[in-house]
Amino acid sequence: MSTQIPLPALADVTAAFEEVYPPEWAASWDAVGLVTGDPEQRVGKILFAVDPVAAVVDEAVSWGADLVVTHHPLMLRGVTSVAANTPKGRIVHRLIRAGIALYTAHTNADTAAPGVSDALARAVGLVGELRPLDPDTTDPEGRRGIGRIGSLAEPVVLADFAARVARALPETAPGIRVAGDLDRLVTTVAVSGGAGDSLLGAARAAGVDAFVTSDLRHHPASEFVEQPGGPALVDTPHFASEWPWLADGAAHLADALGRRCGPDGANVEIRVSTTVTDAWSQAFRGV
Repeated sequence: MSTQIPLPALADVTAAFEEVYPPEWAASWDAVGLVTGDPEQRVGKILFAVDPVAAVVDEAVSWGADLVVTHHPLMLRGVTSVAANTPKGRIVHRLIRAGIALYTAHTNADTAAPGVSDALARAVGLVGELRPLDPDTTDPEGRRGIGRIGSLAEPVVLADFAARVARALPETAPGIRVAGDLDRLVTTVAVSGGAGDSLLGAARAAGVDAFVTSDLRHHPASEFVEQPGGPALVDTPHFASEWPWLADGAAHLADALGRRCGPDGANVEIRVSTTVTDAWSQAFRGV
């Protein structure tokens, strides 16, 4: 008698995940979906991570993962080679040799409700109903879109709010940067996981007290804060702002697997990576 634990096929796992984060919700320029892996292979361990980088592959191999789900795509821009002496090629070869599939949910997870920015919003203390900062016009319910707007349970000064953001997110070398009066009261907040330069105008139009996002460039941020009446800016490392979604994505996949695969889905172990994959490893300050 076989004692092998029944496990779902990769095709069933990805189908379950796509019930929550349909690929058609992704931006036209994006690259989401299955990158490596045999749809017929069995999946018993799934690792969620932000970036498909060597350190995450190390973790996946060490743990014995069958599938890695990342937020950022490995193949966002076209390549003409996946030779093992190229950065992307090395990742592909290592995954295939280890029998590990790779799947990406990027802007389809950003726009989903709940999605990446919902997780960030809850992490930094926003309560109650959230609404999109940049709504998806194809959603008749008006829930999907990029970024979220919400409120804190009680007003706090900007200095305390920034400290709360720093505590809520993984610690990284760059830390949190703030532009604005540190004594300003913050009640309403807009957030957008990942690069949020393009949403500065939307944050101002929303009339919020603070905007939490990542990758704000010098000139747009400088011009923004020079104009009176706008929100304070809280700039976080890109990796850190998207990391809170991993636990949400893992929980939604577990639920979807249970619905789609029954007992087989319940046999799948899902882990959220705590490996810090921010591009910047050290920050130096003069004394």
